[in-house]
Amino acid sequence: MNTKKTIPILPSRITTEGLDRAPHRAFLRALGLGDADLQKPFIGVASTDGRVTPCNALLGDFAREACAAIREAGGVPFDFASASVADSMSMNHAGMRYSLVSREIIADGVEAVMRGHAYDALVAFAGCDKTLPGMMMAMVRLGLPSVFVYGGAALPGRWRGRDVTVLDTYEGVGAVLGGRMKEEELGELERACLPTLGSCPGQFTANTMAMVAETLGLALPGSATLPAVFPQRKELIATAGRLVMQLLKRGPRPRDLVTRKSLENACAAVAATGGSTNAALHIPAIAHEAGIRFTMDDFARIARRTPLIADLRPGGKYLAKDLHAVGGVYTVLRKLLEIDCLDGDALTIFGTTLAEELRKAERADGEVVKAEPISPTGGLVVLKGNLAPDGALIKTAGLKALVFDGKARVFECEEDCSSAIKNGQVGAGEVIVIRNEGPKGGPGMREMLGVTALLYGLGLGEHVALVTDGRFSGATRGMMVGHVSPEAAAGGAIALVREGDRIVIDTRSGSLSLMVGAKELARRRKSLRPRKPAALSGALEKYAALVGSAHAGAVTHSGAASKRRSRAR
Repeated sequence: MNTKKTIPILPSRITTEGLDRAPHRAFLRALGLGDADLQKPFIGVASTDGRVTPCNALLGDFAREACAAIREAGGVPFDFASASVADSMSMNHAGMRYSLVSREIIADGVEAVMRGHAYDALVAFAGCDKTLPGMMMAMVRLGLPSVFVYGGAALPGRWRGRDVTVLDTYEGVGAVLGGRMKEEELGELERACLPTLGSCPGQFTANTMAMVAETLGLALPGSATLPAVFPQRKELIATAGRLVMQLLKRGPRPRDLVTRKSLENACAAVAATGGSTNAALHIPAIAHEAGIRFTMDDFARIARRTPLIADLRPGGKYLAKDLHAVGGVYTVLRKLLEIDCLDGDALTIFGTTLAEELRKAERADGEVVKAEPISPTGGLVVLKGNLAPDGALIKTAGLKALVFDGKARVFECEEDCSSAIKNGQVGAGEVIVIRNEGPKGGPGMREMLGVTALLYGLGLGEHVALVTDGRFSGATRGMMVGHVSPEAAAGGAIALVREGDRIVIDTRSGSLSLMVGAKELARRRKSLRPRKPAALSGALEKYAALVGSAHAGAVTHSGAASKRRSRAR
């Protein structure tokens, strides 16, 4: 074999060229590679494929289609799968502690394979909530030519003449407990709500983060809202496979795309669509991989100046398929550009500016994407006050009342609260406080869709409020405040709340206030005793030791900025 170095710019040459790489080449030949293949670029094709949830079940097929396109375009694909933990199956029990942890496992795992095997570029597939940011974090951390492909949303079910999703089933549990629905009806709903493979079809976390990927320029236009089972997906995947080969030659690379202006654009897209509160956790984490400090405060600043223009569930009426029918994410972005709420100079995956690409986009249809704003500020609000000095987050899209004033009902964990709700021990006018569920204190920052859906199903909905250092599903609605920072485990004020304390939530002024005097809070802090730490498994123990505040994305390593400083020294 000719061992002369011919393509020095490719990382993979370290595994294929030279006398001492004969064993490496032998392993590659065992995979079916020939002499010509050993001269080509090596492309990693990562996915969270697995038959563990509907969100990821198609990703293996999609990855193989991408591999075929890469081969046709002159590359050699190597497909591999990452672990994934879906909120759907870990919801409302201790398994939810692993959901956010899995974001880090995915990013770390993809980094390990890509660096360990010295691949030259990456096509990344993801389907459910934490898999999307996990893959995007890996792309930005690696800095290699990359394309992100979302697996797509499921189609909604039909039940009694209307579109339904799994959120209807979650809320149906509470409706049965409250005597507002028969158990037989819930059985019908359970069987009807999820008729196809794919992710949840509302503007929940998966679809929100797919929109973020498109807005950042990491994904192809039109990919975020294309349903998982639509036949056009084959061409989309083939295009991604061909495109990654072009990116090897000309860029842009992920760190060219993830800039402050594109991150602010992503926040605007989330706010304008009433997207998931989890985006305020994941966008800072993606920024961290690019060496950009981006916090909940930055998210709040953009949300305040961005109107809500898309009427999407859970706060609105329409689903991902409906947005796709009127032009998809780019329809939203075009409207935002027209009203001066978007920076058109940000780059797309083609290396063109966003403004150039948006000239081709559909205009707002007036129904799914409104011609006039639904509300003057975005559907997400960051609250601050003595209960959350570093901030807390609420989704206001669809809220009828923007202020809540009530007495605290304090629970030390999600299970205690869920039990109280089921037993009728929570009443209208109360502010439910669930603490010790933050990134470090949980550990794992569990999401509370089980609790919030119970409240809605029981008819309590906006008649109660909930405040937690944990987080919520993208499907959550109502006066639900999450991400309280600092968390209880870090000595945050939420640890000082006592039963009966008055709490005022004002989304208009952006305030979250514990109506207790500073002297009394200081007295309580002096008498505060740390909770006895729970016995943790390997993954949770490492996560709790490393994870930072939700305010900055709940990240577990020092980020690209510190690595640049180290190189400079």
